[in-house]
Amino acid sequence: MSDTETLRILIVDDEAALRRGMERVLRDFVVSLPGDDAGQARFEIAHAASAEEALQAIDQQPPDILLLDYKLPGLSGLDMLERIAAAGRPILTVLISAYATLETAVAAAKRGAFDVLAKPVRPEELTATIEKVARHLIYQRQALSLAEERKRVRYQFVSILAHELKAPLGAVAGYLDILKDRESAIGSGMYDQIIERSLARIDGMKKLINDMLDLTRIESGQRKRKVEAIDLYDVADTCVEVAKVDAGERGLAVSLTPDRGPIPLLADRSELEIIFNNLLSNAVKYNREGGSVEVSIVPNGQQITIRVADTGIGMAPEEAASVFNDFTRAKNEKTRHIPGSGLGLSILKRIVALYDGDVSVESQPDIGTTFTVHLKRSVTPEPARA
Repeated sequence: MSDTETLRILIVDDEAALRRGMERVLRDFVVSLPGDDAGQARFEIAHAASAEEALQAIDQQPPDILLLDYKLPGLSGLDMLERIAAAGRPILTVLISAYATLETAVAAAKRGAFDVLAKPVRPEELTATIEKVARHLIYQRQALSLAEERKRVRYQFVSILAHELKAPLGAVAGYLDILKDRESAIGSGMYDQIIERSLARIDGMKKLINDMLDLTRIESGQRKRKVEAIDLYDVADTCVEVAKVDAGERGLAVSLTPDRGPIPLLADRSELEIIFNNLLSNAVKYNREGGSVEVSIVPNGQQITIRVADTGIGMAPEEAASVFNDFTRAKNEKTRHIPGSGLGLSILKRIVALYDGDVSVESQPDIGTTFTVHLKRSVTPEPARA
């Protein structure tokens, strides 16, 4: 909660002077909440002189907090608590009684009361209790909101995943239907082609599933890490040599500059490999025939800058703005045949954050793209999990 929230309090007491006194105490009372997104809670006060009047007010506009006298004309405070509980209304109630015995407190708690105050109520006791109730209420709402948000994100995540898997599964199923008539498939010269296409689709699904597992492990903190002193230049050099295999088939030149000595860094080697492999894979996949990819590493005190620049097809500004989101890929006529899970850069961004770093992209259509990663040497990543 980053602003002010207004909570409605209904004071139920047959003594008008007591109602007005509690209103004066609470009218300008403010509850401040701790935390990075700290906000405030203020209060709107309403009155009722009997349980019957209060029940009508609750039907018209349910309060968030109920200050309820134990002894009322007609229905008692405990009777009213039973009716509120039976109606399933989520109202936090503080019972106020001149007979605030243990038995009264137990009876009130059984009927759903949040707390009990003894009459006469001192202002500091009232404000302390309202602060406790307000914080409980707001934290409860935040927890419910977070739970709903998690449900929404989980549903969206599963929906997108199902959508991404549906197309390749459908394609493989179609290929298998063709292969049912083995003689026809062989006779048409399509047999080997169908097998290759099916395997490519299956490889794509495996990549998507593995990326999804990496993403969930990183976000949940369950990914095992091995933090040690490594040579960042050596990691980059190894990844560049691997990338040259696919790049060579398309006539792409991949280089690592400048040729320097070791660049020490305390890190998990596999995480840095994911960073380089994702950037190099994209630079090769989205490049043009005969283009180039240039990788550079520049140490500067406690910061290391990694750049991967390509001469590829580039991206429009709106595509570059969302490229680090989950399941997001640049989709146009030039890219629709290029495979990918749409999770690689999202995973990369999360890994970079583990090193208190950041990643950015600059791109121009038909000119090329440059990804820039900043890592801080001064940050010691958390140790590997057992």
